[in-house]
Amino acid sequence: MNIKQIAKAAGVSVATVSRVLNHPENVAPKTREKIENIIKELDYKPNWFAQGLNFNRTKTIGLVIPHILNPAYMEIAKGVEDVAQQKGYITFMCNVEKDIKQEKSYVEQLMTRRVDGIILMFSSLDEQYIKSVEKAGFPVVLIGENKDISEFNSVKVDCLIGAESIVNQLIENGHKTIGILYGSEPEIEALEMLEGYKRALRGKGMPLKEEYIKSVDNTIEGGYLGARKMINEGPPKAIFTTSDEIAYGAMDAIKDSELRVPEDIAVAGFGNTRMSNLVEPKLTTVELPFHKMGIYGARLLFDLIEGDGDEKGRNKEPTHITLQTKLKIRRSCGHKERIGEMF
Repeated sequence: MNIKQIAKAAGVSVATVSRVLNHPENVAPKTREKIENIIKELDYKPNWFAQGLNFNRTKTIGLVIPHILNPAYMEIAKGVEDVAQQKGYITFMCNVEKDIKQEKSYVEQLMTRRVDGIILMFSSLDEQYIKSVEKAGFPVVLIGENKDISEFNSVKVDCLIGAESIVNQLIENGHKTIGILYGSEPEIEALEMLEGYKRALRGKGMPLKEEYIKSVDNTIEGGYLGARKMINEGPPKAIFTTSDEIAYGAMDAIKDSELRVPEDIAVAGFGNTRMSNLVEPKLTTVELPFHKMGIYGARLLFDLIEGDGDEKGRNKEPTHITLQTKLKIRRSCGHKERIGEMF
């Protein structure tokens, strides 16, 4: 399928089809709709890289977000948009609700709109699909690790070290049994945090108990249900969660079980979202540089867009940026004998 066949099917000139693909605002709505419907019916995928050599940039980028209500994702998005605005670019934000079909649909719409580049945040798309997007002429940057990202430009956080450090903090506070509620998404980062938890316990010669290791939905409800189950089976002295949202749910479950945080069960989260300093008791957590993730991701993308030569930097070796975490020690992690020392 090529542009000439699209023109023939629509009964218009090749130039008109080209305008629909590249400058749709210059085509009458009725004609544009007719051509777009034929393109959709025939599943036509234009080679934007080849065509883009003859056109200026659109000054737009696409940002694909797993869930727009997640405060961490919105912090990342703010970082991306801050850089884009400085560059004079408009950012199209696409909320995919963790639906891979919706994610593919949005990526294809962004390509149709000829964005100058695409940022995928904790993407569910497979390696082959992402490569096809790059091959079509669109620079891609991945933010957050949800797969093997070695072949793509990327920004991630060292979640393993972050998890290990906060579990070590719980151990130092005197907790002899520590459980973990780890979210199933993003998969690779969750597994990194699980490994950090295990590594901390092994390092101190503490046993790993399966009943203290539970996979939950990465939500407040997931944390609540996971903590209730853990409590009913015999609670540990502390619970580490792989997100602040899970921690909030766990704290509610502990209170609903007529137990106290941290006197009966200490809790530590991961993320340092804005609510972590507002809940009672204040949540011990790991600060993730969400805003910086967005900034660095956007800078990587613009390096590709503005790269030297016709290839716009696409032939360069991928750049990988790993950011570090920071402990935020607050009252929720305190051992009951040391509670007066905590803040």
